[in-house]
Amino acid sequence: MDNKPQDKWYFRTSTLIIAFLCVGPFVLPLVWFNPRFSLKVKIIITAIVIIFSYYLAALLLDSLKSINKYYRTIF
Repeated sequence: MDNKPQDKWYFRTSTLIIAFLCVGPFVLPLVWFNPRFSLKVKIIITAIVIIFSYYLAALLLDSLKSINKYYRTIF
């Protein structure tokens, strides 16, 4: 038998990716508490998540402005 300790389910890479897709930047504490990642990797992942979240927020705001403009022309 292999007595190698298993990673907790919330530290698995697949769980982190699914959590990011579901809750976005709220997954960052799981990244920072993950013992497998070095400080450099944690900083890189955090920067990527923040940039991607900012891009999605800007895209959402642009879409809402476009929808608002469309409804103003209709009514």
